[in-house]
Amino acid sequence: MNLYVSNLGFQVNDDDLAKLFSQYGQVSSAKVIMDRETGRSRGFGFVEMSSDEEARKAIKELEGKPVEGRSLSVSEARPKSDNRNSFGGGGGRSSGGRNNRW
Repeated sequence: MNLYVSNLGFQVNDDDLAKLFSQYGQVSSAKVIMDRETGRSRGFGFVEMSSDEEARKAIKELEGKPVEGRSLSVSEARPKSDNRNSFGGGGGRSSGGRNNRW
């Protein structure tokens, strides 16, 4: 089962994440997502655990647990949506109208 972990401290790395979750079962992979431009953690990551039972135990035990002064949020990861912009359109400025506040 794949887990989504958010509200990570910015010092947490892949190994830290794997170690934290390995207390609850076998971790297949652990990845903290990094910002491409700055190289800093974006404060969330993904953990894949070998069994659904172990993953559910980790969710139960780690949800809300303080790690490096921040309360973790842990849930089952959902598949990435193909529709990245749910509002449709380009979202740019309108070129007409006097009351354009952009």
